[in-house]
Amino acid sequence: MERKTFLAAEKIFKENNGILRTAQAKKLGIDEVILMQMCEEGLLVKESRGLYRLAELPPLSNPDFVKVAILIPRSIICLISALDFYHFTTQVPYKVNIALPREIKAPRIEYPPLDIVYLSEKAYLAGIEEYILDGVSVRIYSSEKTIADCFKFRNKIGLDVALEALKEYLRQPDRDIPKILEFAKIDRVEKIIRPYLQGAL
Repeated sequence: MERKTFLAAEKIFKENNGILRTAQAKKLGIDEVILMQMCEEGLLVKESRGLYRLAELPPLSNPDFVKVAILIPRSIICLISALDFYHFTTQVPYKVNIALPREIKAPRIEYPPLDIVYLSEKAYLAGIEEYILDGVSVRIYSSEKTIADCFKFRNKIGLDVALEALKEYLRQPDRDIPKILEFAKIDRVEKIIRPYLQGAL
């Protein structure tokens, strides 16, 4: 009977990219006791509190982003984490930088550590792109929105980091300066960023 239950649970996991939150698993008919038993049997790996992955799958290639996307569905990867994703920084992100709308309460997750910025609705919704990482949809601000955000939060991350990112971005063949200025306007930093773009305009 137990084996049959495990097989049914494994099938549900496979239908959901091999990774589920406890709450999702319960809704789909997998009891928490089954999750624990499957971990004991080596069929599941507990990625973090309330998040399980099929053990037969390869380890996640982007574990922190995937965990955040699943555990905090309204989060958007931003600032240094986004710069690192686009290879626009030499900084090593020790926390996952995420943006949330102002009305959301600070989420509590054990891991990974978070660095949260709260944005107005307009700034929060602007420039979102979706990437499929390890079969999971992860929302990350576009490179242009990320550059604008770095200038908006220059006191938090350092102006040198924002300038390094801008320099790297301007080396890209598909750079889009009007787009940067559009996001800079939304972030209210157009006057600050414009002088650094003079040579590129």
